[in-house]
Order: sequence, then structure tokens, then C-alpha cells
Amino acid sequence: MTNLNTKRTLRKTVILISLLTICFLFPGCKQSDKSRSKVLKIYNWADYIDEAVLTDFPIWYKEQTGEDVRIVYQVFDMTEVMYTKIVLGQEDFDLVCPTQAIIERMINKRLLLPINQDFGKTPNYLSNVSPFIQKQVGTFSTSEFKASEYVISYMWGISGILYNKGLISKEEVQSWKSLWDPKNQGKVLMKDSYWDAYNMAIIYAKNKEIAQGKITLYDAANNHTNEDIELVEKYLKLLKPNLAGWEADFGKEMMTKGKIWMSYAWSGDAVWAIEEAATVNVDLGFEVPLEGSNVWFDGWVIPKYARNTKAAAFFLNYLCRPDIALRNMETTGYTSSIATPEILEEQIDTTLTESVNLSYFFGTDADSLFIDPIRYPDSSVIDRCAVIHDFLDKNETVLEMWSRAKGDNLNTGAAVLIFSFFFLLAIWILHRKISRYRVKQRHKRRVKSFVFKSL
Repeated sequence: MTNLNTKRTLRKTVILISLLTICFLFPGCKQSDKSRSKVLKIYNWADYIDEAVLTDFPIWYKEQTGEDVRIVYQVFDMTEVMYTKIVLGQEDFDLVCPTQAIIERMINKRLLLPINQDFGKTPNYLSNVSPFIQKQVGTFSTSEFKASEYVISYMWGISGILYNKGLISKEEVQSWKSLWDPKNQGKVLMKDSYWDAYNMAIIYAKNKEIAQGKITLYDAANNHTNEDIELVEKYLKLLKPNLAGWEADFGKEMMTKGKIWMSYAWSGDAVWAIEEAATVNVDLGFEVPLEGSNVWFDGWVIPKYARNTKAAAFFLNYLCRPDIALRNMETTGYTSSIATPEILEEQIDTTLTESVNLSYFFGTDADSLFIDPIRYPDSSVIDRCAVIHDFLDKNETVLEMWSRAKGDNLNTGAAVLIFSFFFLLAIWILHRKISRYRVKQRHKRRVKSFVFKSL
């Protein structure tokens, strides 16, 4: 499985470099500013929106503004790919939906435009985002930029362990230690995400110091010293014998088939997997280990190369309507950042026997509600979770560690070599195209000359 993942990493890198090189050397014809103003280009995770919302928005937009708009929708499965296309390819997406660490990087690299929140006579729904989520967004502000002016949170959740109840006990998954337990050799899946893997490993490695109050969970997750990075590498290498593989999106399906015992999972994936597994008599559960975990959010931003910021802002306003948020939650299994009475009422489940305290999300009156605790974790769970920041100036160091820990063979030198190969290949293709074009032009001139002489 490790070799397979190494090949996948190499293949994705080759494809990405190829596409970017070709984009630089063979740019397509630009749309005119007039026609582009009628197009809204959106770049999002796969399976992360109700597709009917994309169909309905242009109708609503026409009603609000009197203007037509057509949506061009593309998907990605790795935020790094999205980020690279915008930084290097300068793609003119009007909206993208990165995870929080990439958002922070884009803010610091000045890659975002502020979101216009003046919608005229149209109601402003952006204020429906929960103050709890707004607080998390605020942690990414800088002395120059207020993050809330550049980010509208979309979905949020926590990370934990998705496990097969018939093979693993609830008591075992109260600790991240269960992932390292030798009895689970070859039966664990880990997210192919260095942010998640780093956070999980450092919290487990430093759990005694956190419990003794020598360091906060937030600082453990976000103070990236060289010693911490080395410690994470050690723990991730020790984890490898238990891993069936690193996955970006197929883990939940593997769990529903009963082939894997445990998987590091995002809460939204856990909701989907538990419901899907029940249809084939596989009993899955989800727990956040007592050592702690992370709170994450994905947010919509407008890249600086966007060309239809008006439609982009209206689309974000549309997504913050409670009815639209509910539709997207139903489709994706994830939890919307919107906190309104309509959302709360819809999520109440009278079949549940244990209540949760959601006063942090919905307000003081929501301290004892019968709501799915995976979608909406109890305040006691949130208290032992911290938001993850980008590694910023330590990104390169962490990525090198990540490559060694996974056993990938694609180091910096190899990446340069691959890029050079495809760059030279693109130059050669361009040279051939130019040569053929010149031959055709000479042929046309000869034909014209022959016709003229004949006349």
C-alpha cells in the first residue's frame, strides 16, 4: 500500500507540473471582460455541495440583480493543488474553498480580495455564521488584514477515530495510543494530510505535558520547533507498521466495507460512513480521544485573480441562507457554519437519549439539546480541541519530514528534475508547433503565388 501511495504522489506531482507548464506555455484565449462578467468560476472539493444549488443560484441572482450569470464549476481533492494553480497558474477563479491552514497562507501571501458585503436590497445572510466559527476565523487575522473580511466559513468539524465496533472497543479509542497498538497492525488508515497527521502525532507525543499544564494543547499543535518536527517524524514512523495506507478520500468507504478496523477521520466523513455502514450491517463509531484533537473549518475566499467578484459575493450570501445551508448539509454529511433557529430546529433528534451542550455554537439557550454529537460535538469535546494554523516559514521543513515519514521517494531534487523534464518537453512541443505553423504559412504563400501566376 505504501508503494501505491508513493506512486500516487509521484503521479499527482507529474500531472500537476505538466498542467502548470502547459498553462504557462499555451494559455487559452482570454474571455472578454464583458462575457467574463456573466461567468462565475468556482473551485471546490469534490462532493462538497448540493449540485441543485449550483443550478438554482443563477435564477436567484437574476431576481436580485437583473443580471445573468453562468457557473463554471471545477473540483479538487487536494488543497495544495488548488493553491498551486492560483499561485503559479494565476487561475482566475472567482471563488475557492480551502481548508483553514491554506486560507491563512493565502492571507499572508496577499492572495485574497475582500468580500463585498453590501447587497443593496438583498438581505445580508453572512451574519448567520456562528460567532464560535467567526472566532476561529479571527485567529488568522494579521496586523494588516482582518480575516473575517476575506473569509466566509462554509463547513466545520473536528477530527477523531472512526472505528469498527465489532473489532475495536470504545474504551480503546479514548486514546490515540490505539492507532499505535501492535494488535492493529495493517488495520489502520491515516489521512494523507500533513496538517492532520502532525497535529495528531504531536498531541499524542506530548499528552503528558499537556495534562500536567506544562504546555497548552493549542501551543503543542501550533508551535513548530525543529525538536517538535523531529518528534512527530519519530511517532509517524512508529505508526507505519499499523497502516494499511494513507488516504485522502477512500477511507470512509473502506470502513463501511469492514476491511479496516480504524481510521483517522473528519467528523463529516464519519457521519456519512456510519449511516452508510448501517445499511450493510457494519456497526461503526466515532470518538475524539481524551488527549485532544483539532477543530477545523473550510471557508470560501475570493482569490486576487478573480474577475467576477460581484457574483462571487452574492453566491456566498446565498450559501449563508439557512435553507441552502441545510441542503448542503444533507448532501455532504458535513456541518454548516450557519447557526440559526431554522438550522437548530431541523437538527433536533428526539430518538436520541443523551443531550449535548451546544451553547458555544447556538447560544446560551442551547445547553441541553438532543442533536447528533458527531455533527455538533458537546462543549466538553470542543474544550479539548484546537484550531490548526499553517506551518508558514516551517512548511518546507515539515514537508521534508512528511516525505521521510511516509517513505516517499519524491524529494526536492526529484521534483526539480521532473519539472525540468516537462518544461523542456513543453518547449520542444512549442518549437514543433511554431515550425509547423511556419511551414503551413510558407505553403499558403506558395499556393497563393501559384494561383496569381496562373491568372
